Amino acid sequence: MKIAVLGGLGMQGKAALLDLARSGRVREIICADFSLKDWDKLTAITDVSKIKPVQVDGSSKKALVALFKQGVDAVIDLLPLPFMANAFEAALETRVPLVSTNYGKPIQHLHEPAKAAGVSLMPECGLDPGIDLVICGHAVRQFDELHVLNSYCGGIPEKKACTNPLDYKISWNFDMVLRSQKRPSVFIRGGKKLEVPAAQQHETDMIHTIRFPGLGDMEAVPNGDAVFYTDLLCVTPGIREAGRYALRWPGWCAFWRPLKRLGFLSDEPVNGLDCAVTPHQFMVKLLEPQLQYQEGEKDVVAMYNVFSGVKDGRPKTLKTSLVIERDLKSGLYGMSLGVGFPASIVAQMIASGEITAKGVLNPALHVPYAPFMAALAQRGIVVTEEVD
Repeated sequence: MKIAVLGGLGMQGKAALLDLARSGRVREIICADFSLKDWDKLTAITDVSKIKPVQVDGSSKKALVALFKQGVDAVIDLLPLPFMANAFEAALETRVPLVSTNYGKPIQHLHEPAKAAGVSLMPECGLDPGIDLVICGHAVRQFDELHVLNSYCGGIPEKKACTNPLDYKISWNFDMVLRSQKRPSVFIRGGKKLEVPAAQQHETDMIHTIRFPGLGDMEAVPNGDAVFYTDLLCVTPGIREAGRYALRWPGWCAFWRPLKRLGFLSDEPVNGLDCAVTPHQFMVKLLEPQLQYQEGEKDVVAMYNVFSGVKDGRPKTLKTSLVIERDLKSGLYGMSLGVGFPASIVAQMIASGEITAKGVLNPALHVPYAPFMAALAQRGIVVTEEVD
C-alpha cells in the first residue's frame, strides 16, 4: 500500500512516518510538508528508503488534489487545523480515504457526499480524540445500562522534568494548548446536560483530583463535549454523569485562574502598543521558549476512563488506563507517539480493507477494538483494564 502523510515533518508526522516505515504492508510513503528543512531529522530516527519527501502547500486544495492522485491508497492529515477542510475536500474529490486527528464536527456535512462517493473519511483518530474513543466504543457494549462515562487524558512532564512553576512542558503545539483552554465544556450531571463556559473552565466545581495508577494525584480540568459522544454512542438517555477532562499536575488551575480573569488569554489586541499584539500571542511567545523539554527528559501521556452501570442485573464498573512515555532513542514525545501511531494503524486498516464503512466515520463506531488494541500493544502502548 501507498500512504501519504500531510505535515510529515511535524512532531506527530515523524511518529506516523516512523510507524509506516516499520510496516511490512506499506511499500511506499509520501512525506508531504510545506518545508523540507527538517528532513535530516527524520533520516536520523528511521530508515527512509520507502519515504519520498514532497513539498506541498496545505493551503492549496489544488495542490493536495494533485498529490492524492499519485496512486495513494490512504492519506494521514496532520496539517494545522486551518487546512483541515482542504484536506477533507481533496480526499472527497479524489475519492482517497483520509484519516485525521482533528475533531470531526467541522466536516460532518461531508458525510452524505462521502458516502455517495464511496470514500472513508476518519477524523478524531489520534490520542484524544482517538484511542479514548475506541475504548469508549468498546466499553459501552459491556453494559446493559451505562450510567457513568468519564474520560481523562493529558500530557505532562515526568516528575524530575517539573522544573518550572507550571509543572508543565510542551509536547504539542502550545498555541493549541492555550486555545483548548478557551472552549466551552459540556457535561451530564444528575442526568441533565450542563455547559461550562470557557471563561469558567478554571473556576468550576467540575475541577477535581483523581488518583492515577502509578503516577499519583492529578488535577482534572473540564475540556470538551461529553454529550456529543454519549449521543454518538446512543447512551445519553441512561447517563447520570459524563465528562471529558484534561489532566495536569496539581496547581494548573490555580495558575491560570487569575491570569484568565485578567485577560491574559484574550484574542483582542492590547490598546496603547506600537503594534497589534494580543495577550494570547504574547503568552505563546513568552512561555513557549521557557517550557521546552531538555535532552533526557520525558513527557508522560496519561489516559484514564471510568465507566459504571449495570450488567446482568448487577452493578459494574470498568476502568481503563494507559501511559505513554517519550522515546529517548528517537527523541519522539509520548504525545507524538500517542497521536501518530493510531493514525498510522487506522490508515493501514482502511487501505487494506479491514475498515470498509464509507462516509464521515468515527473511531468509537468504526475502528475494530481487538485488532486496534493488538496493534497498539505491538508498539508498546498497552491499555490496562480493571473490572469491579
